[in-house]
Amino acid sequence: MGTRRLANEAGRILVVDDNKVNRLLLARGLEQQGHSVSIAENGRRAMEVLQAGNFDLILLDLQMPEMDGYQVLEQLTKDLELRNIPVIITSAVEELDEVARCIEMGAEDYLTKPLNPILLKARIGSSLEKKRLRDQQRELIRKFATSEVADELLEKGFTLGGQFVDASAMFSDIRSFTTIAESQSPADTIELLNTYYTLMFEAIGNHRGIVNQMVGDGLMAIFGAPLPQEDHCKQAVLAALEMIELIDLFNCDQAAQGKAQIRIGIGIASGQMIAGYTGTLSRATYTCVGDTVNLAARLETHTKIVGEPILIDETTQVHLNRSIQTIEHEPVQLKGKTQVVKIFSVPTGQEVSI
Repeated sequence: MGTRRLANEAGRILVVDDNKVNRLLLARGLEQQGHSVSIAENGRRAMEVLQAGNFDLILLDLQMPEMDGYQVLEQLTKDLELRNIPVIITSAVEELDEVARCIEMGAEDYLTKPLNPILLKARIGSSLEKKRLRDQQRELIRKFATSEVADELLEKGFTLGGQFVDASAMFSDIRSFTTIAESQSPADTIELLNTYYTLMFEAIGNHRGIVNQMVGDGLMAIFGAPLPQEDHCKQAVLAALEMIELIDLFNCDQAAQGKAQIRIGIGIASGQMIAGYTGTLSRATYTCVGDTVNLAARLETHTKIVGEPILIDETTQVHLNRSIQTIEHEPVQLKGKTQVVKIFSVPTGQEVSI
């Protein structure tokens, strides 16, 4: 059978019905089939239960006090998580217009009372299978995209193109990685990279950034897209400081084991850029492009020349409002820039008030 859900495989089901006898008998029958069942006497209570729990299916009556079935469907469609739960309407109303209205509002199916137990069991099995496939889809999307990008994909769908955003771009790279790779086994190199990315993802995610590109030993991260972030400049720099701190701790463990230690360089630039999906309809990635992004990449490369692990541009430095110590360096002519650029290094190990 592979991983396919069996028709009688257990699910977590919420029964919503204002008739106490109906909901108790329905719940008992479902429990006898092996399902885990919760009950709610009206729509308002149903929403409370849904917010507090984790369900695979909702059996929803239409005509209820306080909050009817239509209002529940409306609320479910507005919630990014709850709207993925299949809903089977169970109602005494048989008018075709009402059935169509419920389906248009997002209901998976519509069964009229009294419920046919054989038909109900089949519809429940089908709905649970669809829920499993949806969950697999969401899990797959989240595996290959950050949670923010995944949420945007699931909410708005996929389309090529972009929009202007105000954000901070970060580039990070391991110094002398080729030399390190040549001095150890491929297995050790892969383990080193996996550990490096684990630490970097942690620091960047802690400050609401997303890693949108990984190339060899380097990465690109964005702060302020796809979700707006008012203090993206500060959060990007705080993430960089945490990245250096984690690398220092990692190197202590590496030294104790007689293994290779690493150093990284980080470049950050802030300003307007274009964010969106680039590629083709069959293969695309979420990224940011523009002069600001190019500047961040140049600053990361320039860390090798000035011997400082973190370099930022003037826009980023101005928006820190002196909350983080920086050191101004001589303006430089970076590759691809027609004018000299003011650059600032960020001393590591400093105490910063969040």
